Amino acid sequence: MSRPMIFDLFHTLIQGADEERDRVVGEMAVMVGVAPAELVAAYHATWRNRLVQWDVEETVRILAGRLGGTPTNKQVTRAGEHRRALGRRVLDGVSTATLDVLDALRDDGHPLALISNATSDTAEAWPQSPLAHRFDTAVFSCDVGLSKPDPAIYHLAAERLGVGPTECIFIGDGADGELAGAAAVGMTVFRTTEHNDTDPSWGGPAFATLGDLPAILRKPFKEIEPSGAHTGHKTA
Repeated sequence: MSRPMIFDLFHTLIQGADEERDRVVGEMAVMVGVAPAELVAAYHATWRNRLVQWDVEETVRILAGRLGGTPTNKQVTRAGEHRRALGRRVLDGVSTATLDVLDALRDDGHPLALISNATSDTAEAWPQSPLAHRFDTAVFSCDVGLSKPDPAIYHLAAERLGVGPTECIFIGDGADGELAGAAAVGMTVFRTTEHNDTDPSWGGPAFATLGDLPAILRKPFKEIEPSGAHTGHKTA
């Protein structure tokens, strides 16, 4: 049976590019006349706001203002485009191997969805990325005002696929409590460690390379561990 599959994005399908993001934000700080280290710290401190509330330019204006800057519209636009270029670059960096896996899953009949805790630069770049046409739907926190592990965002992705959450398989590295969130709504959960070993305490099944996934899913349904078996997840 070809079950619907819901993927996380960063550290699951692509690298999170965390160091590059900090470098780009530091360069944006110079463009708007504030201290690079302070703007980087402000970006980290307002992660949740940026996930569900502020777009690229709004973020620049708000944070630069908090740091005593008074950037012009032209400076804000320039910094915003610098951030958008990063979003495009990160998505375009998806590996051929990952694209091949997604194609194999589609060939096997699996509907595919994405749920990403992401800022607006990523959502804006998504339609032109190599990943976009391989997914039936993509749910970005910045677009829907919800973020993982809120149960509503998992329900929304399943609804867009035309199925219930219990019919879905969720694959992620485990950031932001996403694995427990998916299991809580009844999804079967797999953890990937290919890009980052984010949630090593997770007690459910894990795989090291995304390329392992098609073969795993071709096993009989009863051999795929259901989410209800994931009660061994440890909390710090």
